[in-house]
Formats: sequence, structure tokens, C-alpha cells
Amino acid sequence: MSKLRLGTRGSKLALWQANHAADLLRRAVPGLEVTIEVIKTQGDKILDVSLSKIGDKGLFTKEIELALLNNKVDLAVHSMKDLPSVLEPGLCIGAVLSRENPQDVLLSRHAGGFAELPRGARVGTSSLRRIAQIKASRPDLIIVDLRGNVDTRIRKMQKEGLDAIVLAYAGVKRLGYEDLITEILPCDLLLPAVGQGAIGVEIRAGDNETAGILALIDHEPTRLGVLAERSFLRTLEGGCQIPIGALAEITGEGLNLSGIVASLDGTVKYQGALQGKPEEAEEIGLSLANQLLSRGAGQVLTEIRRLGDKK
Repeated sequence: MSKLRLGTRGSKLALWQANHAADLLRRAVPGLEVTIEVIKTQGDKILDVSLSKIGDKGLFTKEIELALLNNKVDLAVHSMKDLPSVLEPGLCIGAVLSRENPQDVLLSRHAGGFAELPRGARVGTSSLRRIAQIKASRPDLIIVDLRGNVDTRIRKMQKEGLDAIVLAYAGVKRLGYEDLITEILPCDLLLPAVGQGAIGVEIRAGDNETAGILALIDHEPTRLGVLAERSFLRTLEGGCQIPIGALAEITGEGLNLSGIVASLDGTVKYQGALQGKPEEAEEIGLSLANQLLSRGAGQVLTEIRRLGDKK
């Protein structure tokens, strides 16, 4: 194979990720030509409605996956946190690239970090996961719905006079805004989204030639960690956006998975952690999810889904 067509969204961050994957492929296979095809997704078109109101299943991936299934591109590059936990039939993940720091960060107009935000401060985010965990720690804060790409959110913070916004460290760093970070938020305050900081490369199932090439850039520790997180999410998830966070880390010969399910207002939280062997990643995610369900997390999820059905 001498040429690969790579499908991606057209945002600055998505293009950074696509070019990063393309560069890795070119270095791994000298002489390989990789072209980038920009595909607009539903999530790129609907910018004035909260994600929780329109749902996020495939919102930033469906059109790209369709192009992949229709053989218009050979592979697709996504933020792993955007990929639904159950892929479209006929598709599979061919590689997961080495993960950036998965934590969330605070960008604030005030001196100090999260704990120093003034009472009643207006904080921008559209993520139910972030909202629930923020409210659990600081119920006094006022959450302002905030959508758009990284630079758009930063501009809105300044234009709309928000006190702070919460973003993923990976996107902030990749776009060169590290100097704006006020605090990298600890995971015991804000557990990240499943797959946050990781880049996935999706291909057609059975495309062994492309799979063989992608194996050269796959980062096994990241792939196994994300596999555990996605298994956790898949066991819990329903038909609407829900406040679920998870992070798997491989240290030595073990895989440590932490997970949380929270009510929308942050007053009820079910969280836990489980350890095991990296090769048991999927089973670890399943087991931790079932542990939280057995403790009552299912009641929270049922209530959130019921509210989602009313929208």
C-alpha cells in the first residue's frame, strides 16, 4: 500500500490530531502517502444547543464513519472520548496513539485555582460529567452552558465575562494555550471523560493491510487503558448524555481503573476503583461498572435517562 486517505473533522484540534497521526504513519512507513479529507459532522453544524439536549452518540463521528464504510476514506481519526462505546457494524479501532495527560484544566480570570474561585462565580462548560462533579464540590458556583471548539470557548469566556471555563488539558496543550491554564484539576475533584486525551484511528473490519500498518503506531498501554474505560462506559451507558467519568492507568504490571457515576446536581455519587492485569482490561471495566450498579448507580442512571426522554 502506497497511499492512505484519512478522514477527520475540520476543527483546529481535529486537524492537529489528524496531522499527528499522518506524521506517525509516514515515519513508520517511509514513502507512504497520507492525504487528509475533512468531513463535517452534525456536531460541527449544531453549535447553539447543549449536547445534553441533542445527545452525543456519534455526534462528532457518524458522518466520518459513513465515509469509511462507503470506502471514501481508508481510516478515520477521532478523539477517543467522541467515539461511541459501541462502534458501527463493520468498523473497528485499528490503533490508539500514545495518550496526552487526560486531566481537565481550569482557565480562570482570577488568581488562584478552583478552590479560590469567588462564591457564585460563573463557570463555563457543557459537559454533564464536569457539571455534576463541579456541583458536588462547589454547589455555590453558577454553571453557564458553553459549546464550541477550544479557541471559541476561550473567546466566549472573555467576551461573556465568565469567571472561568473547564477544558481538557490535551486540547489546550495541543493548540498552544498552555500559558492560559490556571490549574490542572486533580482526578479526585474531576475524573476525566472516557478516552480523554487519547486519539483513536478507526478502520473497516477485515482491512488487514491497513490494520498491519496501524499496528506500527499503536500504543499498547494507552489502548488497554482506554479499552477498560470504554468497557466501563458501555456497561453503564444509555440513550442520553450522562455524568460518567473514568480513568485507567497502567503502572508496573497492573491496570488501575477509577470510575464515577453522579447525579446531575452532584448530590449523589457512586465511585470506585478496581485493579487487575492489563490483558484483562475489558473485564476490569465490566466488573467496576457492575460494582457501582450493585451499589445503586442504576437508580441515578434511570432518573437521568427519564429526564432525557422528556426533552
